[in-house]
Amino acid sequence: MSDFHLDRRQVRRAFGRAAATYEDHDVLQQAVQASLIDRLDFYLETPERVLDLGAGTGRGSALLKKRWPKAHIMAMDLALPMLRQARRHAGWIKPFSRVAASASELPVPDHSIDVLHSNLCIQWIDDLPRLFAEFVRVLKPGGYLALTTFGPDTLRELRAAWADSDQRPHVGRFLDMHDVGDAMLAAGLRDPMLDVERYTLTYEQPSGLMRDLKGLGATNADTTRMRGLTGKSHYKQMLANYETMRVDGRIPATWEVINAHAWGPPTGQARRDAGGGEIASFSIDQLRGSRRRPSE
Repeated sequence: MSDFHLDRRQVRRAFGRAAATYEDHDVLQQAVQASLIDRLDFYLETPERVLDLGAGTGRGSALLKKRWPKAHIMAMDLALPMLRQARRHAGWIKPFSRVAASASELPVPDHSIDVLHSNLCIQWIDDLPRLFAEFVRVLKPGGYLALTTFGPDTLRELRAAWADSDQRPHVGRFLDMHDVGDAMLAAGLRDPMLDVERYTLTYEQPSGLMRDLKGLGATNADTTRMRGLTGKSHYKQMLANYETMRVDGRIPATWEVINAHAWGPPTGQARRDAGGGEIASFSIDQLRGSRRRPSE
């Protein structure tokens, strides 16, 4: 498992500032969202409660409400300004609720969620064991988890351009598909399936990519990131390095997207804890019903 750590306050601050401009720059996010919605076809039931984690401005939440109009859709995000923007997509006839909360501390009762949907959110969370333990806690047995996240090949061109300019981290790091899969299995999620897709956006100038990243709030939140302003000479050198990567006259930006889905485990299924042992949980009613009377 990677040892990098994220500054959660920086994540909240960056997305809060970007809330008003987010939908001017979310072409990739919409494309990935459309693919994720298609994967919901694996869930054959009619859900009562659906959690959209990292809902942002609520485009995905609106699609979920359209798909399951009778379900209670909960749009959850760390950044309150994003949820204020999401109000525009909630509508009066088919509204969804909006909740500001951390993904690692979900304000949701145990085993209450039928479908947990998360589009390009969990790359901003560095404690995967804790995250997936929360997912298992809130999912009903047999509930469906469908998510996307960025993989380590994301923004490889920008990373290389900066590396030739200076050795300080300017681009956030992302977890490998195998790290995500291992965390899902360790948490006890059933039958996880993962695959990778790559998207390439192109720009006339590197500055176009920079505007998109700022407009999305997708800034580097790594705790080892450089603080303060980047020197003009280093920035100019990065731009010059990026210029050498043009393909057919355009600047490429690669995004590696990990797709994953799995099922909530049955009650009592053992899961691995941090020490390598196994933990099984049962409701108190089950334990009471299973007690035998002492023989007379």
